[in-house]
Amino acid sequence: MRFALRKGRYAARFAASDTDIIAAQRLRHSAFRGGEGIDGDRFDARCRHVLIEETRTGRLVACFRLLHLAGGAEIDQCYSAQYYGLSRLAAFTGPMVEMGRFCIAPDVRDPDVLRIAWGAMTRYVDQHGVELLFGCSSFQGTEAGAYLDAFALLSERHLAPKRWLPRVKAKSVFRFAKVLRLRKPDLRLAMKGMPPLLRTYLVMGGWVSDHAVVDRDLNTLHVFTGLEIKAIPKTRARLLRAVSS
Repeated sequence: MRFALRKGRYAARFAASDTDIIAAQRLRHSAFRGGEGIDGDRFDARCRHVLIEETRTGRLVACFRLLHLAGGAEIDQCYSAQYYGLSRLAAFTGPMVEMGRFCIAPDVRDPDVLRIAWGAMTRYVDQHGVELLFGCSSFQGTEAGAYLDAFALLSERHLAPKRWLPRVKAKSVFRFAKVLRLRKPDLRLAMKGMPPLLRTYLVMGGWVSDHAVVDRDLNTLHVFTGLEIKAIPKTRARLLRAVSS
């Protein structure tokens, strides 16, 4: 399926060749690990890869990948299932998509890049009747102390409903909902420490696991993040569709 979305300085499209996928893997390596190299895994071959490029230069400035699942019965096939016990989501009956390996070139600070990424995702969701969007949202580094207010805010306001709440599976985790249950978050510090992608999920009604996985391979702390499409506020949905059209 062909796919293209142009807005202002940027355009989003599906990878159309092995060369495109390698370009995305190089950008991922630069963003996640630093320097030159290839960030690839066994899930790449099963995913659709979305590239966001500058329209004037063709430079790749961001990318992410999509793993489409027919429903919760396939949840164990996703990347996130390596780190989280997702058996509760097996009861989810609608189509679902894992959004993974989202990254922006380290020297790019333009918020329009994230905006068009969500526009591209919105178009895919609408075209395929997706009912749940999920993935791992990453904090840079593996020291939880740098993000205590952010984690306290997640614990206070944004934990997953119990019927979907992921169980602990990874060996190294930070159980922030338990450790920080009495901490009152400083909202300014919390939002300052919150990754931009995760902030967007939360504004749309997204929820997270009650613990963060310590991923030393990618030097991140990440939380499982879910967003039921029907829960997106109508005003926010209209804004997203305005970008995706």
